[in-house]
Amino acid sequence: MTDTERLEALIKKSGYKYGFIAEKLGISYQALRNKLDNKSEFLPTEIEAMCKLLNITALQDKNDIFFCSVC
Repeated sequence: MTDTERLEALIKKSGYKYGFIAEKLGISYQALRNKLDNKSEFLPTEIEAMCKLLNITALQDKNDIFFCSVC
């Protein structure tokens, strides 16, 4: 499960628009929204792309955001 609150805070801090991020991931805006709302999961390639875009470099941060067990 994704820690949506934390991920959306990083997106807001980055200044990127959701449409831009979706385009970079190769998915639609709605598909990104579904992933952020935990209706579907991020694929490994999408996680890597998100980490690159948002400068998430620490493995612990990556795990806490994309593999949250208490969210």
